[in-house]
Amino acid sequence: MNESGAKTKLGTADVTAIMKLLPHRYPFLMVDRIVDMDGDRSATGIKNVTANEPYFQGHFPGNPVMPGVLLIEGMAQTAGALCMRFIDEFKQPPLVYFMAIDKARFRRPVVPGDTIHYYVKKMRNRGRVWRFKAEAHVDGTLVAEAEVSAVIVEN
Repeated sequence: MNESGAKTKLGTADVTAIMKLLPHRYPFLMVDRIVDMDGDRSATGIKNVTANEPYFQGHFPGNPVMPGVLLIEGMAQTAGALCMRFIDEFKQPPLVYFMAIDKARFRRPVVPGDTIHYYVKKMRNRGRVWRFKAEAHVDGTLVAEAEVSAVIVEN
């Protein structure tokens, strides 16, 4: 239920819908699906990590670990897609740019075979500036967290 007591319909976005919302493409698209989109308030992004990811060749040979910065990127892409779903004031599709990454913490490595759930929750937005609290979980365990801020700009 939302704040007024009405039931909230949770939305989803498959990879095709995500690519309509974000300019990112393989190998830099870090979200495969978004579920439980609650308006512009919160969402859960999902990333299936495979051994075929290009960064595993060098990070690290014989002990593949997903770079932490890509975990933050996945959280930010989930938040960015959530923002973009509700923007209709632009003549052309706008872009979302990082403004800040705060309170980033990495709790455990993410490896091939893991499925990451990115949980993002809007802290606030003022005009075209948005701020989200984000967490990445694997099998229910917190692996990374951060607060991310972004601005939406006309292309």
